[in-house]
Parts: sequence; structure tokens; C-alpha cells
Amino acid sequence: MIGAMLFAALLLTAAPPLSSQSEPVATVRVAFDRGGEAAVEAHGFADLASKRAIRADDPVRVASISKLVVAIAVLRLVEQGVLDLDADVSEKLGWRLRNPAFPDTPITLRLLLSHRSSLTDTIDYVLPLDGDMRAALENPRAWDPEHAPGGYFRYTNFNFPVVAAVMERASGERFDRLMNRLVILPLGIEGCYNWASCSGETAARAVTIYRARQPTKDDHRGAPPACAVTPATDGSCDLSQWRAGANGAMFAPQGGLRISARGLAKIGRLLLGQGKVDGVRLLRPASVALLRKPLWTYDGSNGDTSDGFYCSYGLAVTFLPTRRPGCRDDLFGDGRTRLGHGGEAYGLRSGLWIDPARGTGVAFFATDVPDTPAARSAFTPAEETLARGTPLLQP
Repeated sequence: MIGAMLFAALLLTAAPPLSSQSEPVATVRVAFDRGGEAAVEAHGFADLASKRAIRADDPVRVASISKLVVAIAVLRLVEQGVLDLDADVSEKLGWRLRNPAFPDTPITLRLLLSHRSSLTDTIDYVLPLDGDMRAALENPRAWDPEHAPGGYFRYTNFNFPVVAAVMERASGERFDRLMNRLVILPLGIEGCYNWASCSGETAARAVTIYRARQPTKDDHRGAPPACAVTPATDGSCDLSQWRAGANGAMFAPQGGLRISARGLAKIGRLLLGQGKVDGVRLLRPASVALLRKPLWTYDGSNGDTSDGFYCSYGLAVTFLPTRRPGCRDDLFGDGRTRLGHGGEAYGLRSGLWIDPARGTGVAFFATDVPDTPAARSAFTPAEETLARGTPLLQP
């Protein structure tokens, strides 16, 4: 195995001068196999103001890869008999969740996790601390009036606050703490969903995210954020207001995971190891098999591909590539089957991808990445370069 042949930290550090506004502020890439890390590369700055060099252990908001980690926690609760992927989530929520255009069609965790619930992001899914998620979802504008739950794919962030609310109602635990208990702490990873459950030392190493060299997220200057979540409508930040299931968006399950590239690599190794990594059994092999199974594949009319970016999807897992007209999802350019998830928010791009046949994978992120897609795929040039393994910022 690669991990047995190469020292885990092949290359770590270097904060080169930024020679062009088109270059990312920071890039980190960790290649791995079942046995461990194979190569680690980190270039650029975690924080431009202080010129703090980026490190592979620094936590960053990895955007939508957060969804995949939520799915792992959901499957742990399914294994424990706490949740059922195919039950009407209304039973756990304590109120009726329905698309008003299709009031007789139940909505399940399987549909929410695979973006086939018929929810949309037409309304804002970022709710304040005192937000009422039930009231938001009673707005008909939150729903697709043309497609019933089950058949049509539409990538929708709002699915995951609903999943988080179901998890809270089923467990009685605050979502961020539940994620720590189910995934983050058992794997020995430093991380958290929004900053409340991270240590001050971890928060101090936060990677600032930039767009056009302007900070867009986590510009904390070495200190924990003043408020770990979106403040209440009156500007207050009293987390004791939390009530199980009332506001599943509070800790940003759709994109708020702060984790290092090395932490992401461990998640990837968990999936390569059939639910076991470094001696820790987190998931049963049958649960990993569920994660490795596509639940939707584009057939030309059964979903919105976001301009060819999403063409095959499962339980919060993206599958690459899809050989079908209209699909531009061959990130690696070699036609090999991979699964995982990408992330994009506030100028950051991230990825966690595994090649099950070869038993290898890669975790990466870059900050301050222009939105312009590459000529070859729907991904950006930065993502294509990091997926292939050529650093964007040279030491």
C-alpha cells in the first residue's frame, strides 16, 4: 500500500509569495490509502493579515463535504435503531412535513439525504439562532410544485437542516454535540459544526476564507468567533435558546463542518476500510455499502444537474464520472469511478474523493478560487489540479 511505502508527511508547509490574484491564497492536499497518508502538501496562507502559513492540520469550513459526514452519523443512528431511512420524518419531527403540492407523499431521510425530497433553496436556509424552521417550511415557495418527492433530483441545502432536526428530536442532543459523539471524537479528529463545540486552541487555527483577497468567512485573527452560529434576529447569541428540532439550521449541517484536510482524509480512509479506520470500527460494512450505492443517475430529464456538475448521487455521496450527454463531472479526467463529495462556498473549493477499486483517495481544499469552470469539466481549474496532484502554489 502507498501508505506503507511513503512517509505520511511528504511535504508540509511553505508560504510562498502570492504572485497573482488568480492564484489561491492557500491550498492543502492529502493523498491517502487504507493504511494511512501517502503525501501531504500545504502552500500559502491560512490568514493573509498575519501571514500565518497554512498547515494540513488547520481547520477550514469545508462546505458541502459536511453533508457526507452527516450521512455517516445518520447511518450510525440507523444501526442503533434510533432512525429509519424510510420512515416518514414527520413522526420524529412532531409535525407534518409535506410538499403542499403533494400532501399525500411522505418525506424520508433517504429522500432528504439524496436530494429527492422536492425541497428547494428558493427560500433562505440560513436561519438565525431564534429561527423557526417549521414556519419556514410551511411556505409553499420552499417546495418544488412540479415534482413529487422521490423521482426528481435537485441539489438543495435545506434538506440537511431538516435531517439535523430529525437527529435532534430522535436523540435529544444538540446537533453539533451529537456529531462530535457519533463521528468526530471516536475518530480522534479535531473538528466541529460551527465553532461552539471546538476548543479555543482549534478555533485559533481557523483558516480564513477569501474571495478576491477579501475575507468572507472565519476571519477571527487567532481568537474564537464572537458568536459560533448565526445570531438571533435581535443580534444576541444565547445558545441556551436551543430546543431539539426547532432550528436544524443552527449549526449549518449543510456546510458548516470545520475540519482539516488530514481529518477529511481520515473520513476517506474510513470509507475505504469498510467502516473501520486505525482500529476503530465506526460503521458496519453494510452501512458503507449503502454509502457506495447511487440512488439517482441522470437520464436526461429526471433532475437538475447544475450544468453537468451532479449526474449521479446517493446518501450524501457524489459519484464520478457519468458517461451521459449533459454531464461534465469527470473531475480527474481519467474516467475512473470515484465517490465522495465536493464543496464550494465563500470562495473556497474542497473535495474528498476515493477510488474504491484502487483503495486510494485524496482530500483537498483551496481558498480564494474564482468560480470559472474548467474547459474540461464543471469543476474549477483549481479542483482539477488538486485532484490530479499538481500544487497550484509552488514553493
